[in-house]
Amino acid sequence: MDLATKIAGRKSYGETPSVVHAAGRANRVNAWTLIRRIVHSVLSYDRHPMKNPPSIPVWLAAIAGAVAITAQAQTTTTGTGQTWPNKPIRVIAPVPAGGTPDVVARMVTPGLSAILGQQLVLDNRSGAGGLIGAELAARATPDGYTLFFSSPGSLTILPHLQKNVTYNTLRDFVPVSLVCIGPFLLIAHPSVPAKTVKELLALAKAQPGKWNYASAGNGAINHLAMELFKNMAGVNITHVPYKGAPQAVTDVIGGNGVHMMLNSIPPVIQHVKSGRVRLLGVSSARRSPQLPDVPTLSEAGVPGYELSTWFGMLVPTHTPKDIITRLHGALVKVTRSPETKAQFETLGYDVVGGTPEEFAAYIRAENDKYAKIVKLIGAKVD
Repeated sequence: MDLATKIAGRKSYGETPSVVHAAGRANRVNAWTLIRRIVHSVLSYDRHPMKNPPSIPVWLAAIAGAVAITAQAQTTTTGTGQTWPNKPIRVIAPVPAGGTPDVVARMVTPGLSAILGQQLVLDNRSGAGGLIGAELAARATPDGYTLFFSSPGSLTILPHLQKNVTYNTLRDFVPVSLVCIGPFLLIAHPSVPAKTVKELLALAKAQPGKWNYASAGNGAINHLAMELFKNMAGVNITHVPYKGAPQAVTDVIGGNGVHMMLNSIPPVIQHVKSGRVRLLGVSSARRSPQLPDVPTLSEAGVPGYELSTWFGMLVPTHTPKDIITRLHGALVKVTRSPETKAQFETLGYDVVGGTPEEFAAYIRAENDKYAKIVKLIGAKVD
């Protein structure tokens, strides 16, 4: 009788434990149960003397084998028989360093690295409103070593604005989890003579085309968000696209030729607090708990306006399902930890951490929504 059988409940104290057999049959017994019962057997030796008692090194070897089995259980075996992950994992963000998807990704990747036992490396592939990064991710080998961390722009907006998009979001990506959702802030340089949304609208109507706004690029979500704002408010404000939000935010703060923009909270909140930019409103349906005195755009002068951004993780289609399941479990564990959740809440984001199926349904709904918005407002790439 081998060790795995004995410590699973069929006690026999007259045989030397076989570490090899224990490892070979460990799939029948929980590895931690193995360890506990091995220890129990050692402690029970005085009450159950053995004919041929094993040496302490043999007992230690048995415990070590069970520990190794437990460690192995924390890995995932791919279709090629290799364990995953066994090398660093690339995380493509279709924005420059400092863009909000990059910021959010860096909030969760350290925890994922700790759980998965491999380093997650951010690969910023910005340009063309997120098109470059999304195309790269869609073409990547679906082996679990390339992840895509994105906001709506490249996934559910850009395909409705550009004809040269080579990927299909619903076909070429598999969602892992929706991480968080949050509002935009409408900010303006202090030189703009408007302290409220109503004053800004009056200014824009009195001087159509004189004022302009920055965006992270053609097809970026803050591009479409501002176009929807213009359409609903009936104003003409000129679009100035950038190759990513960081430089756009920098130029709005510096008053370098652009006057305002809608942008997510993390890159701009400190500049709002310092007075370098003026905060006029939030884009969500309800006021932000972090900014309770700031009105929504709907309250402030554009009734019915509401648009939020979101961030989530996806993988290329045909990535093995067991890898997706493992990634999802790790990502949810990180995002729902008290520490990470508090970080997100400080930035005004609601943690979601839903299932792959829920995220897939959400993306389909977002895709339909933005197709209608693009058609409604006649948005186009400049």
